[in-house]
Amino acid sequence: MFENILLGFATAATPENLLYCFIGVFLGTFIGVLPGLGSLAAISMLLPLSFYLDPTTALIMLAGIYYGGEYGGSIASILLNIPGTPSAAITCLDGNPMAKQGRAGVALFVTAIASFVGGSVGVVALMAFGPAIAVIGLSFGPGDYFALMLLGLVAAVTVGGGSIVKGLIMVVLGLLLGTVGTDVTSGEFRYTFGFLELRDGVSLVAIAMGLFGIAEVVSSINEAGKRKITEKVTIRGMLPTSSDMKKTVGPMARGSTIGGFFGALPGAGTVIAAFLAYATEIRLAKDKSRFGKGAIEGIAAPESANNAAAQTAFIPTLTIGIPGSPTMSIMLGALMIHGITPGPLLVSDHPTIFWGLIASFWIGNLFLLVLNIPLIGLWVKVLQFPYKYIYPVVIALICIGVFSMRTSVFDVGLVLIFGAMGYLFQRIGYSAAPLILGFVLGPMLEENLRRAMLIARGDPYRLIFDPLTGSILFLSALLLVWAIFGGMRKMIKSRQLTKMPAGEA
Repeated sequence: MFENILLGFATAATPENLLYCFIGVFLGTFIGVLPGLGSLAAISMLLPLSFYLDPTTALIMLAGIYYGGEYGGSIASILLNIPGTPSAAITCLDGNPMAKQGRAGVALFVTAIASFVGGSVGVVALMAFGPAIAVIGLSFGPGDYFALMLLGLVAAVTVGGGSIVKGLIMVVLGLLLGTVGTDVTSGEFRYTFGFLELRDGVSLVAIAMGLFGIAEVVSSINEAGKRKITEKVTIRGMLPTSSDMKKTVGPMARGSTIGGFFGALPGAGTVIAAFLAYATEIRLAKDKSRFGKGAIEGIAAPESANNAAAQTAFIPTLTIGIPGSPTMSIMLGALMIHGITPGPLLVSDHPTIFWGLIASFWIGNLFLLVLNIPLIGLWVKVLQFPYKYIYPVVIALICIGVFSMRTSVFDVGLVLIFGAMGYLFQRIGYSAAPLILGFVLGPMLEENLRRAMLIARGDPYRLIFDPLTGSILFLSALLLVWAIFGGMRKMIKSRQLTKMPAGEA
């Protein structure tokens, strides 16, 4: 372990990797600050830049964008009460009331410290459990991988909240998009409809940039300029009192633990980790009425949780090859674009990439801590800049990035189509997150199922009655039944409440 950590720091500390780690966290924070644009949109927009870099350098930059975006999202939440990222919505509850009380600087400072603590705990968990999970993964066969990927899709739909039916529809749509292109087994074109540009499949970059870049810009463009910042944030006003620091120690520790655990689970991610950390603090508090009115624990707990979850989300992605969130799906796609197959062999076959990436997390989190405290004034000025000038530039950069990937005007048309689809999905209440999971996992799901069926000579019962594969499939079915049953209970309860007389309700 010690030798591997030294190898990782030797890789991450090269001038090139340090530079791109800094660029990643800076750009991630910058885009995360903009309301509506989170780490997922940031990675989607900047993914083409990584194609011209060494694989290790590219992953270090993309990872920096990811956790930099998670931190940046909290700045808009505190100052504007507009979540920069979904997980930062919890930070709004107490962060913005603190800003209204004239303590925005303290809230931003505590956010930076909590993010660093949570990120550090997540890195330790990744170092401790990542290689062990990879060793276990070496014993998995094609049927086991198929069952695990199916479990990841089911968990993303059922555990992530929202409508199960809508989530399943989006997953199936993603699976269908994943079948477009040349069939690996037969060499036949599938669902290309005569377009030769689709023979290699639909571009992951076009889908990601459209669904999470253009759609987010269009949907948030009318909301972002409605709130203005009137308070000036100074370095002196950012320093918390000794009482504030005492109140944050416990929430940071509990939030980091919760985030580190739930971040590694498929379908959970940063949003659920932040929510559970906040709920835990309310349950443990002696005076629950303080929450929602500027309680500093309400910032420390969710911020440490979502940053810990952001780090441990890499555990299943790198060691098993199963992304637990849409952002990890983009990271998985970036690995495959660079010719690296994520999974148990990644740790042994590409140790410099694995350990260099982990070591870069420490460096990136340190960059966030050292740079963003003095740069908070800059982020405030960014939020004061008219959005009618920022968003057209973002859309132009998206189109340039998509075109530069394959120099294809067809891909630019695709990103605009997916942008319109993403905006439509938002308007009708469909989350695009399950779609991207289905799109990335679909081809691997199909390939492993085919291999498993060839080994089983076409007998599906051999998969069901295999101890490991059958257990995972049973768990997927259990999750689905539990979610459907829970949805039916909610529906029955809501109907009973609507039929109940107003006095009794």
